[in-house]
Amino acid sequence: MTLPFDPIDEAARQWEKRWGAVEAMHAVTSLMRVQQLAIARLDALLKPHGLTFARYEALVLLVFSSRGALPLGKMGERLQVHPTSVTSIVRRLESAGLVTRRPHPDDGRAVLAQITDAGRALVERATGDLVAAGFALDGLSEGDLVALSELLTPVRRAAGDF
Repeated sequence: MTLPFDPIDEAARQWEKRWGAVEAMHAVTSLMRVQQLAIARLDALLKPHGLTFARYEALVLLVFSSRGALPLGKMGERLQVHPTSVTSIVRRLESAGLVTRRPHPDDGRAVLAQITDAGRALVERATGDLVAAGFALDGLSEGDLVALSELLTPVRRAAGDF
């Protein structure tokens, strides 16, 4: 349903009457709405492949690894998610035959997730769909995408992402 007005602009108008920092409120509310829209579209694009964006990211991380395998703990660090989330993601990927879990050869406490050939093939197909859809940001130009990433980098750095 398309509204006849921008609800974030209206919220900002109301906000300004009561509190300060209207620019920050408008920016974060816009960012959160775009995140909702992007995740919904990405998940819709990945659904025919039996994936969510979180599971897709995990598979891509394994594709990027030199051996196609990583300890679950390292996956959580790199994906920036809680260890229980990684375990859940990997279990679902394993049940779909896209990864296998095995003991770490050097650390008896750790478990490795290893991508299967089926997982690699699925990443290729799913990535083609995401690229064709501009990763759900196809309304932005290449320059806009670069500028957006540059704008968000200081926020991520301040949060300790890197």
